[in-house]
Amino acid sequence: MPDNTNFDLVVFGSGPGGYVAAIRAAQLGLKTAIVEREALGGICLNWGCIPTKALLKSADVLNQMRRAQEFGLKTGEISVDFPAVIKRSRQVADRLSKGVGFLMKKNKVEIFSGIGRFKDNKTLLIFDASGKETASVNSQRFLIATGARPRNLPGLELDGKKLISYREAMSLPQQPKSLIIIGAGAIGVEFAYFYNTLGTQVTLIEMLPQILPLEDSEGVEVVHKSFQKAGIKIFTNAKVEKVDKTDTGITVHGTTEKGPQTWEGELCLIAVGVQANSDNMGLEGLNIETDRGFIKAGEAYQTNVAGIWAIGDVIGAPMLAHAASHEGIIAVENMAGQKTHRLDPRTVPSCTYCQPQVASVGLTEAKAKELGFNYKIGKFPFSAIGKATAIGEREGLVKLIFEAKYGELLGAHIVGAEATEMIAELGLAQTHGGIPESIANTIHAHPTLAEAVMEAALGAMGRAIHI
Repeated sequence: MPDNTNFDLVVFGSGPGGYVAAIRAAQLGLKTAIVEREALGGICLNWGCIPTKALLKSADVLNQMRRAQEFGLKTGEISVDFPAVIKRSRQVADRLSKGVGFLMKKNKVEIFSGIGRFKDNKTLLIFDASGKETASVNSQRFLIATGARPRNLPGLELDGKKLISYREAMSLPQQPKSLIIIGAGAIGVEFAYFYNTLGTQVTLIEMLPQILPLEDSEGVEVVHKSFQKAGIKIFTNAKVEKVDKTDTGITVHGTTEKGPQTWEGELCLIAVGVQANSDNMGLEGLNIETDRGFIKAGEAYQTNVAGIWAIGDVIGAPMLAHAASHEGIIAVENMAGQKTHRLDPRTVPSCTYCQPQVASVGLTEAKAKELGFNYKIGKFPFSAIGKATAIGEREGLVKLIFEAKYGELLGAHIVGAEATEMIAELGLAQTHGGIPESIANTIHAHPTLAEAVMEAALGAMGRAIHI
């Protein structure tokens, strides 16, 4: 067994929170190590953000090919090579995971492969898959960035065969003819779009009144109608009661506003949330405080135990890769004695990469109303934007919510082509105190989709030009 190795910081988990924190720590002169039980890059790079976007790109290309005649182009017969689509996604993930390895080497971050478990608040033991101890690392500081995993619900226990999680959904050996998706958050909606586009019959079930429950209802309605037009069967306000496995697939029993309902499919994807990866790590022995498994983290992501910080999905919402990266930098800079601030969840953009895309930052209109804000709204449809018409992407809108008296940007919501790219401008505006005038008076190039942002700001001032 190797001798103990001493570090200034050991990062537990190499996802976008962990590896970014390790790089920042190295920049600040801390002798740093990472402990990772699987591939570098964590779930995001290997089984989440990146490979799913590769799958969605294949769906987007397929949609464009089917629409070729709209653009004066002729194509032959179009078919889907499902294994090749999956293979490309895995190749993209592998390439980026290797890229993280390069960054670790470049920044002189030591990598330990294995399963970590705390011996005390200064020592982490590392085990291989068989349970054999392979290393022990000592550190003045630890950063827990172990993320989360799909949640098992009573009666909906995942088996990886008929009841699957996102992990199996992005690496199936063959395309299912039909798929039931329980949960219509970002994961459920993205997979609904992907499989429907490739030709799978998709049923999307959500217990809340709308799909994408955290997004503004006006924009979600655009997606809902687009999905229905594409043939996706959507059931909201639907409660799943039990699931039966049959010889041919899955039967889901539940209730809707219309009464009892039964749904049948070849496979069932469970996308109803996650649970923190905080178990079997020795946290109990350290008396680290948790809430339903999520680690409690303070102002600069310190736990209640000296020398231990926690970031990312393992501490709960906002459970997004870019939030974890930002939290990791804050935590490490706090360790180094720099002045830091906790991330404001209202400044974290949310993106869903179906078509039409959905992106937002800040408050929904419903939330602004609930919090008692006096607000004004500016809206502008993509159908009135020249670039949207030219590229055949007229579906969607920009909606901006401003505080009425001082003009603070409370929330921004975009639905449509390239929404996930366009939201960055509004995040910058919010961070720097942008008001309707500052957005409207910023010259936006013509023709661009981003002109809709300018026009929405003008709309909030009662000055929209092109509508």
